[in-house]
Amino acid sequence: MQNENEQNKHNPAEPPQPSVNDQMKRRLEERQHLFEAGVNPYPCHFEVTRHSEDIITGFQDEVRESVSVAGRIMTIRKMGKASFFHIQDAKGRIQIYMKKDDVGEATYNTFKLLDIGDIVGVKGYSFKTRTGEISVHAEELELLSKSLRPIPVAKEKEIEGEKVVFDAFSDKETRYRQRYVDLIVNPEVRQTFIKRSAIVTFMRRFFSDQGWLEVETPILQPIYGGAAARPFTTHHNALDMQLYLRIANELYLKRLIVGGFDGVFEFAKDFRNEGIDRFHNPEFTQVELYVAYKDYNWMMKLVEELFHQTALEVNKSDVTTFLGNEINLKPPFRRLSIIDAITEYCGKDIRGKSEEELRFVAKDLGLELDPKISSGKIIDEIFGEFVEPKLIQPTFITDYPTEMSPLAKEHRSQPGIVERFELIVGGKEVCNSFSELNDPVIQRERLESQAKLRLRGDEEAMIVDEDFLRALEYGMPPCAGLGIGVDRMVMLLTGQDSIRDVIFFPHLKPE
Repeated sequence: MQNENEQNKHNPAEPPQPSVNDQMKRRLEERQHLFEAGVNPYPCHFEVTRHSEDIITGFQDEVRESVSVAGRIMTIRKMGKASFFHIQDAKGRIQIYMKKDDVGEATYNTFKLLDIGDIVGVKGYSFKTRTGEISVHAEELELLSKSLRPIPVAKEKEIEGEKVVFDAFSDKETRYRQRYVDLIVNPEVRQTFIKRSAIVTFMRRFFSDQGWLEVETPILQPIYGGAAARPFTTHHNALDMQLYLRIANELYLKRLIVGGFDGVFEFAKDFRNEGIDRFHNPEFTQVELYVAYKDYNWMMKLVEELFHQTALEVNKSDVTTFLGNEINLKPPFRRLSIIDAITEYCGKDIRGKSEEELRFVAKDLGLELDPKISSGKIIDEIFGEFVEPKLIQPTFITDYPTEMSPLAKEHRSQPGIVERFELIVGGKEVCNSFSELNDPVIQRERLESQAKLRLRGDEEAMIVDEDFLRALEYGMPPCAGLGIGVDRMVMLLTGQDSIRDVIFFPHLKPE
């Protein structure tokens, strides 16, 4: 005999039945009435010739333009023999005016079974109402999709002369979980993602116009590398081997530079098994670029130009508001070494200090550290806690200690330092760049040192990648590399305070 838990256990082959409230019951009944009246609530096709915005902006009083529009009903006023409703399409909203005598009794009876949220197609002509609202006079109406679940509709009420909104779909977590509803009822959200697409499109064109090749590299990798992060793991049954979702695409792109390409870039989904907060999502987008015969000084100028031109392209301005700060993206950006930045903002000179001395400095600043981390991580912790949040205007932080950057080339004039920069804007890192290390002997030493850090308990330390080292042994030319967090760049240029507001479907705990 099954116990109670086994009896209640859901069979995955049988989808769970949704809860049905009174409104949904009524809509299901309407759906049935439509079928009984010979109306298919879910037809296959409708020819759209115009969008709402195009009709409104192109309207001329003396021209009676025939139009065919489709969209979701957002307001509805059913009257005796004439009714008004607004539909929302991909470009906005427009009012529809419908008379029973124009569309016929059968169509008007169908209309009586429609609700807010239903998707309809309308054929008719544009006109202006007595109140001056550009609308569509319906001559034909077709139901395209019956909505069974009511959408949340905000209500406005005037209280003491001010409009107050009730029942807005504003709960952040619900909006993220049900982004489809968020896009329907909060039109400004749609604009953020339209702008995101424009940003990525412009960046692609910017790189391609330089003659660099857009490529694709593996997402499933036998050895993860190119960043300090913990990976997601999976198992390939046919090969009987463990694989990792990539944490970066750096090492594969460098292999292509070895292979003879002068410049390659990739817009990549990367995955890091880390915490979730306003600036981190375990699945995120970045673009990485590698250009042969260049160095990090050249790359700084490219980044200035890229950010400035992208801002002008999508915002028509080089000033944006990010995390409550007005940011000016006009070059040149300030440049400051990480050691000098800590001296300036913490009053501590850490140049040449040992691990023990760095721990003392951190303790003196009130920073509690994991005893397993090494010198590089200590410097990173001090910088992240006390310096980075204070860098509001675009600032290149340069010249990191070697231990913090095992894939970067040794500084040409400062021992123990590598040629690396990060761009910090609004107190957050948005990109990272190196003069890439191309000496295979030193690269092996660096990766083996990382392996020792893993033995000390650093789960984010890198792994020795023998195939990557073999590629370097064939010879890689001098090279500058760049990684830009696309999600953070979109946050910067759209003024969003959370990464979840620029990702359609961010990761959340189960409901």
